[in-house]
Amino acid sequence: MWQEILKSIPVFLSASLKFILGPIGGYAARLHIVTTILVTVAGMMTSVIAFTYFGERIRTRVLDRVFPRRKKIKVPNPKLAAIWKKFGLVGIALLTPLILTPIGGTILAVSNGSPREKIIIYMLISAASWSVIFSVAIYFFGHHVLPDWVK
Repeated sequence: MWQEILKSIPVFLSASLKFILGPIGGYAARLHIVTTILVTVAGMMTSVIAFTYFGERIRTRVLDRVFPRRKKIKVPNPKLAAIWKKFGLVGIALLTPLILTPIGGTILAVSNGSPREKIIIYMLISAASWSVIFSVAIYFFGHHVLPDWVK
């Protein structure tokens, strides 16, 4: 049991930064598929909750100390604004595991003024769905597609 928990810690941490690394890391660590799915969802949701509730504090404490003279951006990025206008919060939640990172998708959702509860619910549904899809695909087809060092 302790071996499974210790093997799942790097999977959790990598999934909190980039979602696809969770299922790939779980496959490489030879975790059970259910463990990989749960740890991947937990990793993404940890980032989502942290940046939903503490994003402003993180930005002011970390970025303002590390980069005190950075240029403040007042107008949102036009590409991100186009994604928001086209897809809304549901689209951003669905695209977060695929294209965006858990941190990037959450920051985009928070910066557009979405309610925190909706962000968390939509991201949870998206994380659970994509985790099952990615994990099943990697566990069943990974031995054919992934490089040898991952196997």
